[in-house]
Amino acid sequence: MKYKFLFSLFCAAAVVGSASAQKKAATQPTAGNDVARPKLVVGIVVDQMRWDYLYRFYSRYQAGGFKRMLNEGFTCENTDVDYLPTFTAPGHSCVYTGSVPSIHGIAGNDFIIQATGKSMYCTEDSTVNTVGSSSRAGQMSPRNLQASTITDELKLATNFRSKVIGVAIKDRGGILPAGHAANAAYWFDDASGNWITSTYYMNDLPAWVKTFNDQKLAEKYLKQDWNTLYPVETYVQSSPDNSPKYEGKFSGTEAPVFPIKTSQLYKGNAGMIRSTPYGNSFTLDMAKAAVTNEQLGKNVVTDFLAVSLSSTDYVGHQFGPNAVETEDTYLRLDKDLAAFFTFLDGQVGKGNYTVFLTADHAAAHNPTFLTDHKIPGGNWNEGATELNKFLKDKYKADKIVLSLSNYQVNFNYKVINDNKLNEEDLKADCIQFLQKDPDVLYAVDMTKAAVASIPAHLRERVINGYSKERSGVIQIMLKPGYFSGGRTGTTHGTWAPFDAHIPLVFMGWGIKHGSIARQTHMTDISATIASLLHIQQPSGCIGQPIPEVMK
Repeated sequence: MKYKFLFSLFCAAAVVGSASAQKKAATQPTAGNDVARPKLVVGIVVDQMRWDYLYRFYSRYQAGGFKRMLNEGFTCENTDVDYLPTFTAPGHSCVYTGSVPSIHGIAGNDFIIQATGKSMYCTEDSTVNTVGSSSRAGQMSPRNLQASTITDELKLATNFRSKVIGVAIKDRGGILPAGHAANAAYWFDDASGNWITSTYYMNDLPAWVKTFNDQKLAEKYLKQDWNTLYPVETYVQSSPDNSPKYEGKFSGTEAPVFPIKTSQLYKGNAGMIRSTPYGNSFTLDMAKAAVTNEQLGKNVVTDFLAVSLSSTDYVGHQFGPNAVETEDTYLRLDKDLAAFFTFLDGQVGKGNYTVFLTADHAAAHNPTFLTDHKIPGGNWNEGATELNKFLKDKYKADKIVLSLSNYQVNFNYKVINDNKLNEEDLKADCIQFLQKDPDVLYAVDMTKAAVASIPAHLRERVINGYSKERSGVIQIMLKPGYFSGGRTGTTHGTWAPFDAHIPLVFMGWGIKHGSIARQTHMTDISATIASLLHIQQPSGCIGQPIPEVMK
């Protein structure tokens, strides 16, 4: 009996040891490697997602999407954007570099090269060609980004054995997160209806991308029309469906009201999918195809998939935060995320991947909506023409200011040099002129922001956002509730919490369950992922790891 007991005990220990070894192997993608890492990291940036959307529609979310992230993962409740202006390209760059425009150089979606006065799109690259279409939409690369990304650092840490792929409808949403050393970045081309890339990455699309394009999924989605997921009267978190004062309508329609007959409206323009929730579904379809066909998460080292969901931004700009269309978009996105996480569970294994979800910026309420509810707000008229007239009357030179884009005064240095004008005098005059504008809160000389008489929190954002080569010389900050934009829908770009307070949720391998209310920063995201993976932070990173997140 004694020997039988010992034999049984030995067998039980062996089974437990075997199960423990299998569990350990699931977190050890490299045989014999003593550094535990997930098999796959998935970064999800939801374009224009306000932090409060996590909770505004919480009661209607499913168990497997946003609720799964909040109930299984870790949420940082007070994550702020660390710079101005709050736009898409700087946001994606900041998330993945842990840096700010002052360092990484992506000063806006478009910015002016101060030395030449030339406008530059954030990812434009005339030295490369389109792959997958005959249009020019593929003449893009990450070369304007002046720092490494967390995806680059993963490549370096594994001697380039890790696979890194970026996917987004917007070119900048796919390119900037994937970094300089990516295997591929893919974005959507309206002209052809294809997912495309550029010769920066490859000379021909992989067979699986061609097969994916052959399905013409954009057309199939648009032919379904867009109606509310649930009865329209149940959308109690939104304004009445037909609110033309606040919402923009689709071309070819009489009002912003459901159902939206996309099957009749798109007329062969596959790009219409951008402004519907189907754009997010379509993007996640492409992301799943990339995981499957590139065997992401099956590598001997960690792989990385960077996904940006762009349609939330298009819908937000058109309809604003308080529209049924926006609420429906997030309810549909929640379902899509639930399906995506279930797919990853099956393809990579639950507990074998780490995912984070954040936003590149948030969004303001529509100013008319605010004032109708007795809350301060308004549309700011940029007034570049008036400013130039003021300067011309004093200095007898025309077009001294090129633009007020990115909420900044951009000078025309050719005019200034030709007329031998003093830049410091010009800046002082511009600031004096702008401070008389009743909608302007502050106008700050970028080079003197450190001593400006404004709250320290705002001083830091001005300093962080100032790229001496690509930013204007004066930062304009509007009063709360104000922005420069159209009368309907919404936009972003300002310092206020409605633009700068973003969601940040982690889930999966190496992540605790919980939340923190202390302030964290967009720059902390890549630092946290670097700490989780035991790799170097990106070259321009100024963020700090968030230790509460990690097991």
